[in-house]
Amino acid sequence: MSVPIIDPHMHMISRNTNDYERARLAGVECCIEPAFWSGQDKQHAESFFDYFEQIIDFETKRADRAAGVDHYVTIGLEPKEANYPEMAERVLDRVPEYLDRDNVVGVGEIGLDQGTEEEEYAFRRQLRMAEERELPVIVHTPHTSKPEGTERIVEMIRDEDVTQERIVIDHNTENTIDISSQTDCWIGFTLYPGKIDDETAIDILEEYGTDKMLLNSAADWDPSDPLGVPKARDKMLDRGWDRSEVRKVVFENPYEFFDQSPNFEYEEY
Repeated sequence: MSVPIIDPHMHMISRNTNDYERARLAGVECCIEPAFWSGQDKQHAESFFDYFEQIIDFETKRADRAAGVDHYVTIGLEPKEANYPEMAERVLDRVPEYLDRDNVVGVGEIGLDQGTEEEEYAFRRQLRMAEERELPVIVHTPHTSKPEGTERIVEMIRDEDVTQERIVIDHNTENTIDISSQTDCWIGFTLYPGKIDDETAIDILEEYGTDKMLLNSAADWDPSDPLGVPKARDKMLDRGWDRSEVRKVVFENPYEFFDQSPNFEYEEY
């Protein structure tokens, strides 16, 4: 029997319906869709609100209609567009109302891109929003200067004294794992060109263990693969991993992380 999968970070708004079907056939029963940068900076705060509505409502219905995939959402102002202070303030003022929606299970993705003061302000403010509501948080580590950016993220998490067990530091690589593993946060690996490949991620799991470790595909508009986690699952099995440990990484860990949200109601098929 195949090991089922919860992919904890998929931008399926970027994909077509066939991708839902392919992912479901490969064992993806549930996915979480974080709000993210869609490839072009938004010019108006209202664009965020339309986007939030689309992933909360339409995308959740499409996932179910297309392939019976349970679809949940996290909402946040991602760091790249936090650099437009006036627009960002309007978005941040309204983020809390979206966090109360039925299928919203956390805050994210938030974090750093260029490491500006504006990004740090938005990150801290949204960390506090999540802490007040006891919600999980998906943290985006920067594409460039990643170790330094990850260190700064960890510093701010500690400064804000928020619950680390409700945070996943995502997009880790072999250059950041030692930084992230010094916290009580969960650790995410994005199987995606330019982030980390599945063989390297599996090597890290073999060295550091599977506790609080998550694999995701991102599956966005850039070169990416909605079957990234199923393929990693199969490689783990091919490398001789015990099936129960594979299940822990691709199913039980993401379940446990998002089950900290009162709105996460997924039940295994």
